[in-house]
Amino acid sequence: MSFIEAEKSDFSYHNLPYGVFSTPDNSRHRIGVAIGDQILDLSVIKTLFRGPVLSKHQDVFEQPTLNSFMGLGYEAWREARRTLQVLLSANESTLRDDVSLRTRAFVHQNSATMHLPAEIGDYTDFYSSRDHATNVGTMFRGKENALMPNWLRLPVGYHGRASSVVVSGTPIRRPSGQMRPDQTKPPVFGPSKQLDIELEMAFFVGGGNRLGEPIPIGKAHEHIFGMVLMNDWSARDIQAWEYVPLGPFLGKNFGTTISPWVVPMEALLPFAEPNAIQEPEPLPYLRHDDAFTFNINLFVSVKGEGMAQAATICKSNFKYMYWTMKQQLAHHTVSGCNVRPGDLMASGTISGPDPESFGSMLELSWRGSKSIELGGGETRTFLKDGDEVTMTGYCEGAGYRVGFGSCMGTILPALQQ
Repeated sequence: MSFIEAEKSDFSYHNLPYGVFSTPDNSRHRIGVAIGDQILDLSVIKTLFRGPVLSKHQDVFEQPTLNSFMGLGYEAWREARRTLQVLLSANESTLRDDVSLRTRAFVHQNSATMHLPAEIGDYTDFYSSRDHATNVGTMFRGKENALMPNWLRLPVGYHGRASSVVVSGTPIRRPSGQMRPDQTKPPVFGPSKQLDIELEMAFFVGGGNRLGEPIPIGKAHEHIFGMVLMNDWSARDIQAWEYVPLGPFLGKNFGTTISPWVVPMEALLPFAEPNAIQEPEPLPYLRHDDAFTFNINLFVSVKGEGMAQAATICKSNFKYMYWTMKQQLAHHTVSGCNVRPGDLMASGTISGPDPESFGSMLELSWRGSKSIELGGGETRTFLKDGDEVTMTGYCEGAGYRVGFGSCMGTILPALQQ
């Protein structure tokens, strides 16, 4: 336990996620660790990292992003976590009893502005929920052809747009583009009428690899730094017209929101569950037996402009994923592709077997054929201007939580063309 009251918080002593923040009296972006309602400013206590790796690299905690720290690799992350657990424990006096140091080192979260935790060089989006892929395939191709022949053989993915990944709280502008609502007529241009959410999670790559040298699946966990919540906003009508043959483009590149706190994988390991049974058995480079699927409860709520309170529209869980993060990373690099610290890799929409666990409005409204009830007479098939979407998630331990905070964005009207 910690001397900071935190056990009822998403950010318990068992969590200790990393983020980047600034304050009204100091606009410099700093690396911090969340505990309870506080942020521990690592730039203030950098000299307390005295282990064999970090004693030589204390300057990484002076950087404006997590990239340099992530780039130090697996042993540095483990060492940092052990140091933080000691410094924040109830029995350790270094921070607890030094009033001057505590005053400088701790910032209340309410007084902080959060920023993107890393400079994201590249962003990859996978498509790894079998339930989601089956639902969407059924809508567009029929139940017999729901999954494409490659889907059970490899983690399908595509390269997204890193420049439009934004931190929670950033408004999202409704995109405009080409659509073809009437298949008997030419396409039209205008604001998307089918703006959607995608409930996802994503991991940050820590240590990278050299060009031409794949990351073997047995070592993949050493390159996965931690996880965030993600809303990969999607314009379904733009996407439907453009995606053949090369996949999503304007229907996805206008905005992707992530939560600001990166939960380290060590904090999630107690919540690992057996991986999905994969039939047919994957090729050898994708096989691993260790549990790397995680029991993370996930929720999505929508609050319209005229609504007094938000309505929960989805309750899902990360454990529903078919392909693991280790498989995603091993597949991504098996070609020799090099990944770098700060690269972001997303799960794809997370849907479960029951309708309430569907992770997109496309599924919840079944392609717009039925209404999603929000209460008070409010319904949706897709998002309206002014809608505020919030995603939350947490692991439930024995008397504590390991949570992710929130991933929130509000829809702004399209610009007039």
